[in-house]
Amino acid sequence: MKGAVVGNAAPPPVQSVNRWVYVGLGFLINVCAGAVYAYSVFRKPLEELWGIGATQSGLPFLVFLAMFALGMALAGRAVARWGPRRMGIVGGAMVGAGWILAGFSPNIAVLTLLYGVLGGLGVGVVYGCPIAVVGRWFPDRRGLAVGLALAGFGASALVVAPLMNALILAYGPLRTFTLLGIAFFALMTLGALPLRFPPAEFGVNGLSHTASSAHYTRRAMVRTRAFLVLWTTFTLGCLAGLMAIGIAAPFGREVAHLTPALSAVAVSTFALFNGLGRPLFGWLTDRLTPRHAAVLSFALILLAALLLEFEGQYPAVYFLGFALLWFNLGGWLAIAPAATATFFGTEHYAENYGLMFTAYGVGAILGNVLSGVLRDFAGSYLAVFPPVMGLAVAGIVLAWFGLKAPASQEA
Repeated sequence: MKGAVVGNAAPPPVQSVNRWVYVGLGFLINVCAGAVYAYSVFRKPLEELWGIGATQSGLPFLVFLAMFALGMALAGRAVARWGPRRMGIVGGAMVGAGWILAGFSPNIAVLTLLYGVLGGLGVGVVYGCPIAVVGRWFPDRRGLAVGLALAGFGASALVVAPLMNALILAYGPLRTFTLLGIAFFALMTLGALPLRFPPAEFGVNGLSHTASSAHYTRRAMVRTRAFLVLWTTFTLGCLAGLMAIGIAAPFGREVAHLTPALSAVAVSTFALFNGLGRPLFGWLTDRLTPRHAAVLSFALILLAALLLEFEGQYPAVYFLGFALLWFNLGGWLAIAPAATATFFGTEHYAENYGLMFTAYGVGAILGNVLSGVLRDFAGSYLAVFPPVMGLAVAGIVLAWFGLKAPASQEA
């Protein structure tokens, strides 16, 4: 395959490689990268440290997510050219530097620049490396394997948030950024070192890792209807999920009347569902096709929004509704990469999915802004869910009628 082993000299014989190792490495890298989902742990300590409000303390998180998506779009071509090992090391170094230097920030603006911009771009660079590698090593179970690798990102908060809390209590928020940055740099670099694409002749169960009716370049991909529909449905899925992540804790306190301790337990529980959604929806995408997996996801989002809108004051309903929303955000982060490979091939996958991932950035920005605006306008977080219902219905219709492989298979 053209460019299959660029930047990865002398790969080992395929018979000596256990391809599941790459899934494990991807999981490890994503646990470090996904620590951004636990950023809310820093907000109150930073507000107290610098005397700032909630809007300012949330700015690094918003910028991080936007830079994450931008980094994915910019780094895709570099991963294909220089290889996943080199770009994984570069991305890990950027993430580590962003966290380490954030610990020396004198104010929220500098923290946003170091953590949000540098750290976010670094995650964008490193995030696509294990996805591209695992996608090529698993032509037979691509959705499941990619979902398992990405589960580390979704479940990261479950592991990292308690550690962050302990470190902040012991050393303060700024020193915690530095200590975690050192650990992330070491773990991500070690995780990236073995990453490599399979050799051109690699295949399993009768499928080559290049198996596809066509291999679209980025330019050819964006001209297809399939790209527009997949990008739009990906945006809708992320928008609903990221709105939920942003309001889960305050909704629990204000609407379901949870204690602060139970609210913290809830967020950790939701992070677990976010991680589980990736391998499960990856497996469903393999089994059911991207269209059917997408319709199922939007149906579950609609159900969750209905439950929370009308019965969200009950703690049991609160847990169920938000667990479903976090679960489906994780699901879309498996459906989209698997569908991109299925529709457009794997030869240009890193750069193609890098562009597709801009949908996540749009969903992140709109989700965080809209949830805050709706809360301020209506005076209740319940105002968030009627728009989510509308988005889910639109997603069901769009996915059912439009989420299909490109009509022409000529790249």
